[in-house]
Amino acid sequence: MDTSRSLTRQSLLVAAVAALLDAAQLVLCGAFGAAPVLATVLTVATTAADLALAAPAATVPLVAVAQVVVKLGVAGFVHHFGLTGRVLDVGFLVAGYLAGAWLSGSRSVLTMLLLAGGSMANNLITGNPVTGPPSIHDPRPLVFAAGAGVVPWLVGRYNAARGAYIAELEQREQLRGQEQRTALDRALADEREAIARDLHDVISHHVSAIGIHAGVARMALAAADIDRATTSVTAVENSSRAAMVDLRRQLDLLHGRDHDGERQPGLADIDELVQRVRGAGLTVRVRETGTPVVLPGSLDVTLYRVVQELLTNALRHGRDPAELEIAYRPGRIEIREANPVAAVSASSELPRGLEGIRRRVELFDGTVTGGRDAAGTWWDITVSVPIGVA
Repeated sequence: MDTSRSLTRQSLLVAAVAALLDAAQLVLCGAFGAAPVLATVLTVATTAADLALAAPAATVPLVAVAQVVVKLGVAGFVHHFGLTGRVLDVGFLVAGYLAGAWLSGSRSVLTMLLLAGGSMANNLITGNPVTGPPSIHDPRPLVFAAGAGVVPWLVGRYNAARGAYIAELEQREQLRGQEQRTALDRALADEREAIARDLHDVISHHVSAIGIHAGVARMALAAADIDRATTSVTAVENSSRAAMVDLRRQLDLLHGRDHDGERQPGLADIDELVQRVRGAGLTVRVRETGTPVVLPGSLDVTLYRVVQELLTNALRHGRDPAELEIAYRPGRIEIREANPVAAVSASSELPRGLEGIRRRVELFDGTVTGGRDAAGTWWDITVSVPIGVA
């Protein structure tokens, strides 16, 4: 709103200055001494035509016509009374600029041709102060006159094109800023999702183990089996401590802290993970084939979380024994987990808890395949991730 008002004020100022200068020059050239009434009429007409320069852009062709008519009227007046003073045409030049800056297409060109023709006719009537009286053998007056109509139009066209270019650059910058904000929001959402997956893996694994050990301890106490109850309670304590360690590691990672060189767990920590699952009561058979390779840190952590989720699901939903195979193949690493499950109708869909595995491995162009067998009594899932090693 402030910009619009500023442009309006500037348009009014330009129109008022043009009207003042053109009217003052009519007074100074001696027009009122030659014919006061006619000079007054021409002054009013010139002032009105110049003030019309502040009108909306759609009126520019009409304003150009008014400027040509007034210019030719003043030229005829000066020639008829033999006045030697130069009559200014500030409003005429401004009209040419507006035709180039505000109009487009054929309307702009036709308005420019009208102004150029009016300027040429004016010079043919009054002559040019530089080239002298008009002459059929001297085209210079016509060239100067054409320039008075064309040059302001060209300046207006240039400024209009420059303004459009700047506006396009600003729009591109705004779009770029919106894209950057969108990308940032998407990155934050992905990061929150990754954090949620990590916390789910850590908490569900340890809480599942704690729940199983607590149940065993309750049954052992009911049977007065103190040794078994003590073992289960000890496992609950160890699982709680391990959960706190993993949670602290996750929180430190979120806060950008790395105390005492602690690292995120990877495939090198699988044995410890398997021992905790075995301690919770699930028999796990582990087989590793191929030659282990050094994996990127992010992939190493991801594969550890994948194994953790697979074993947690086997602990919660499966039965003994669970089979875990880690195979290092040319250019790929495959992780397979299988275990018996309660007989239900066969389903090809992955359980909801395994959707996080799919999303994790897809970040590394990996795949997740498998599910229940035809009888619905055996769960078998394979995760395959390329590692770029031939």
